[in-house]
Amino acid sequence: MMKSPLSDRLVNLLFYGFLAGFSMYCLVPFVMVISSSFMSESALLKDGYSLLPRDFSLLAYKLLLQDSTIFKAYGVTIFVTVVGTLLAMVFTSLLAYVISSKSIKYRNHMAFYVYFTMLFQGGLVAEYILISKYLGMKDTIWVLIIPALISPWNMFLLRNFFASIDDSLKESAKIDGASDLYILFRIILPISMPAMATIGLFYALAFWNKWFEAMLYISNKDLYPLQYLIINVIRNIEFVNQISANYSFVGELPPKLSTQLATTVVTIGPIVLVYPFVQKYFVKGLMVGAVKG
Repeated sequence: MMKSPLSDRLVNLLFYGFLAGFSMYCLVPFVMVISSSFMSESALLKDGYSLLPRDFSLLAYKLLLQDSTIFKAYGVTIFVTVVGTLLAMVFTSLLAYVISSKSIKYRNHMAFYVYFTMLFQGGLVAEYILISKYLGMKDTIWVLIIPALISPWNMFLLRNFFASIDDSLKESAKIDGASDLYILFRIILPISMPAMATIGLFYALAFWNKWFEAMLYISNKDLYPLQYLIINVIRNIEFVNQISANYSFVGELPPKLSTQLATTVVTIGPIVLVYPFVQKYFVKGLMVGAVKG
């Protein structure tokens, strides 16, 4: 086996070194937030944020987890993320398959209708009136799910992937008497796992980070999603005072800053764990060998 030229190896080494350094640089703020969340309030006020915790303290996490608010927000966010992602993938796949199918007569008209929504919108006032008054979804958990079931951008990405699949797969299945739904769910989707995983991750991140809709349409505190709760914690120090009301501080300051940092750590943990499970689909080509020559 021939070795690659020295110049190519040097270039690869340079790129790998740059990527490793940039990755470490991106991790610094994340590590600093985690480390500082385990510091006492007095240490934070005196020394500021640190990569290594000084004056280790779990008081912020004790305060945060003793109140049921964070657990309710977790339940709302997990429900919205799981149910919303599943429903969004189903509806997006159905629409993408219809638009990518050459046998559908008005598929270009439907594609233009979806594309039009990416260019022009009715505005926030019209959207608020539609959702709160005519659809009656105000102060319901479905207001965080139903309006975001189909993302035009994600749909077109999936449509392009479906269009790249060889038509002989669908034609051979139709000759055997398969319906379009059977072709979609038993043939197209299984060999589209890289695209499905990518689009699913996009949807999961979008649903996990829902907060603006909660600010507009939800006034019931039991329906607050996690990200809206953390915004309230960061903006409103009264939340920290509220959960600290029943706690006795002996020789310590109320952990206002550290509680904000602890809330950030608690909210970002689960969604970060999703990446290792979908990462393999980003580089794995399941289309190889799907069509016999």
